[in-house]
Amino acid sequence: MKALYKYMLSLLCYIVVLVLLRLIGIDPVKLTHSALLSMTPLALAALGEAVNEKAGLVNIGLDGILLMTAAIGVWGAEASGVGYVGLLVGLLIGGIIGLVLGVMGTYGKAIQIIAGIGVNIFAYGFTPYFIMAMWKFPGIRIPPKEVLAKPRTLVFNGVYFDISEITIIAVLLAVIFYYILHKTPLGLRIKACGEMPEAADVAGISVFRIRIVLSTLGGALAGLGGAFMSLVWFGGVVKEISAGRGFLALGCVVASGLEPLPALGFAFLFGFAEALAYSIAITPGVKEVIPYHFVYLLPYITVLVVVTLFMRGKRFPRALGSPYIKE
Repeated sequence: MKALYKYMLSLLCYIVVLVLLRLIGIDPVKLTHSALLSMTPLALAALGEAVNEKAGLVNIGLDGILLMTAAIGVWGAEASGVGYVGLLVGLLIGGIIGLVLGVMGTYGKAIQIIAGIGVNIFAYGFTPYFIMAMWKFPGIRIPPKEVLAKPRTLVFNGVYFDISEITIIAVLLAVIFYYILHKTPLGLRIKACGEMPEAADVAGISVFRIRIVLSTLGGALAGLGGAFMSLVWFGGVVKEISAGRGFLALGCVVASGLEPLPALGFAFLFGFAEALAYSIAITPGVKEVIPYHFVYLLPYITVLVVVTLFMRGKRFPRALGSPYIKE
């Protein structure tokens, strides 16, 4: 009940902010639409990583996964002629990367932070090469509009609002993951793998299997988020498309204490900050007052403030980041 009051208060605060922004000429409907688009890849990556870390594995290669799958997703959409196939290709590639990291972190006993850094470094080199190799043009690819997975347009009392099915899926996943983690025996097994893998193993729980499956799931969701950026949100891919959003997703994970519903909330907050930055930058009478470069720093400043304020008192799994070695 206390959590419900918090969410209701957050919604009320959001409505008040929208009313105030409307007074200075910012359209609240367009702003909310942009915030949801910006939220979706962050939420998908953060939700997968939150559950992954509950089981004891860490993947800080989210930015690299977002970047690579944004480019490969466009290739998949163009090759098939269907945008949703491109989204599935992104999900598949992200899942494969997550699977590899999961195997490395369990059977290979790799240092998980280093492995994640390796994914990021590889992606920063691979993506521009892939774009050039596939389309013979450096750094950018704009696919035909007919292969994009455009958001659906809904009408409420004459107000048009665009929303993607992937955004709705991200919200539903937050609720589903919360229920699984806190209301089911599977959730207890997942948390046991992160807290006391030795005890979980003795109880007959396959620690390696659960960790690898969740690492694959986390990578797949991040891959879906990457393809979403290029095929739904931006309508194309550039070599810097991730722009550090994988690290913003990690900020959501840390600030939420690995909890799915708060992670979704923080993803929306960061998405709203990015949408607000772009809205301010194009609003007459406002863009002349606020420095241009400061405006585009707003999402990243928000992350620093939020993580600093909300990380205090958060407790993380005891075995997080530590490979489990059977006796």
